[in-house]
Amino acid sequence: MIIPLNRGIRLLTLAFALLALAKPAFATTISGIVTGGTAATAGGIFVKLTPPLNNPFGPPNSVGDNTFQSPNLFAFDEDQNILLGAVLNMDVGGSVPAGATVASHYIFFDPGPLQTIVGMINFDSDILGIIFSTNLLAASDFLANTGVNYLNPSQRGLEAGDSVTISGPRQIRFDTSASDPGDYVRVITMFSPAAAVPESSAFVLVSVGLFSLGAVRHRR
Repeated sequence: MIIPLNRGIRLLTLAFALLALAKPAFATTISGIVTGGTAATAGGIFVKLTPPLNNPFGPPNSVGDNTFQSPNLFAFDEDQNILLGAVLNMDVGGSVPAGATVASHYIFFDPGPLQTIVGMINFDSDILGIIFSTNLLAASDFLANTGVNYLNPSQRGLEAGDSVTISGPRQIRFDTSASDPGDYVRVITMFSPAAAVPESSAFVLVSVGLFSLGAVRHRR
């Protein structure tokens, strides 16, 4: 049986769409801006990093102990779409129950000499909460991106007067004063919604589509 050419093209289009959907879904930090504080005066900007971290100071691929010394506001995405085996407690947003699937993001300001900063950071998934206390950061380090070294964990945690808040469904406001070793928070979001389609089904459609086109060409 010869499958019409236009049907073969439609099958190929559908197959490639299914293959795209079958790719893993990720929740990401998509943008940010420094809007105030001495960091803005010093030329600080928002910078998204990708592990392994290219930090200028300290051990390679590390964060947390004066490893950047910059007026910039930094972020990188940690582990994605993690199924929680236990309740995840947060400083803002309460807790996330066991069995939920979450994504994690690390935001930090490591200026060296004392500076202040105000900034906004946006994500592509809804925010569930923020973790910024020393104990809860340590308890949630299992969400860390594999291979990143979190230095001096006992010195993490915001001081009095610092605040990191949820300013929109997918936005946080970062307003802190920091020196050594900097300010570090973890933002927990929902995973990015995507309809995962079995890759085998997509490959079957690709094969049928290619066969259809080949059969039509042979007939001609």
